[in-house]
Amino acid sequence: MALKKFWVMAYRDLVRNKRRTVITFIAIALGLTLVIFMNGLITGMLDGMLKDTIRLDSGHIQLRADSYEVVKSSLLWQDLLDNPDELAARAAALPQVQAVSPILWAGGVLGTASESTSVRVSGIDPTSALFDPIREGLRAGQFLSENGRGEILIGQRLADELGVGVGDRINLAVGNPDGLPEEGQFTIVGLINTGFPGIDNANVFLSLAQAQAITGSGNRASTVRILLHDAKDSDTVMAAMQTPGVTVLDWQELNEFVLTTMETGTAFYAILYAIIFLVVAVIIANTLLMSVFERTREIGILAALGMKGRQIMTMFLFEATILGLIGSVFGIILGAIVVYYFSINGIFFGELGDAAGSMAFGDSLYTALVPVNLFVMAFWMLVVIVIVSLYPAWYAARLQPVEALHAL
Repeated sequence: MALKKFWVMAYRDLVRNKRRTVITFIAIALGLTLVIFMNGLITGMLDGMLKDTIRLDSGHIQLRADSYEVVKSSLLWQDLLDNPDELAARAAALPQVQAVSPILWAGGVLGTASESTSVRVSGIDPTSALFDPIREGLRAGQFLSENGRGEILIGQRLADELGVGVGDRINLAVGNPDGLPEEGQFTIVGLINTGFPGIDNANVFLSLAQAQAITGSGNRASTVRILLHDAKDSDTVMAAMQTPGVTVLDWQELNEFVLTTMETGTAFYAILYAIIFLVVAVIIANTLLMSVFERTREIGILAALGMKGRQIMTMFLFEATILGLIGSVFGIILGAIVVYYFSINGIFFGELGDAAGSMAFGDSLYTALVPVNLFVMAFWMLVVIVIVSLYPAWYAARLQPVEALHAL
């Protein structure tokens, strides 16, 4: 029997049983839409998390003294860069570099007369474009001035925890290179909310000059952070910044934990995809089995007229394929519309960012529309539909003509 006849017979049956066809079609379209939305949400969430972490915290490249260990925030002179301004100027001259600035880190204790908490102190250049994301997170007051004498910038949540606000004076104690405590009083000039818990809950900002002064670090810095126009240029810039006594780290080395989390998350979300596919598969299988039961007599007549079992099986597979193709087309269209909408408007999740620990999550999550993913998901949906239709088709092909003709 020509393939064209199979298509025609499958189409006629689908049209004849409009209610069953529409229900199945809707199930496929909505199932694929859900899978596409989940994929867009997960892709957007993971990509956004990495991009925000790079933008807010790590940069694409960092330069550090060979002996520096970031977990210790060492202020020993031999652990700091003694020429950070020179290194920053070299990096700024490269066309691939978008922004660059030295940073001095130190561990400290921030407190009032009744409350105190451990924080990481970051000495920054308030005029550098590298810290525009911090500036964009300003919720009250103003950003640090260029000199920043006596000024401190803290997170909104940290301020709420300590019961302070803009204009209040607050104590900050840090260690100097000799390990002795140095203490000063600072005026809170601004409160920030970046959506990055590691910054908002446990980081305070001073001007680089002020941080160098209170820690007794001279003109030294813990790192020179570099932000690129394109992450693909990391190798080129790293090669250009090779310097004796200086370790050059790229964004992958700086974000090993984030990348590992993304890999783990991707595997977990694959399970969610499988569950959605399974639900759709069960619906399709049940629908096709019901079709077989409803058409038992018809199948018997076709068999009595000489249609072979494999031809009956092929007819049902064609029906499933038609349903899958039409449902997938509408699923792709609807899924693309939904993902595109939330890629612009985002999905508000409020305090979800707190669950991200040291990784960047804002108040809203944005989906990512990747066209190739639409068709990949549709392809796998079609594969699942064909696979689950094998049993109903095989069952129909096994029916004996005499038994089928006597069926009610």
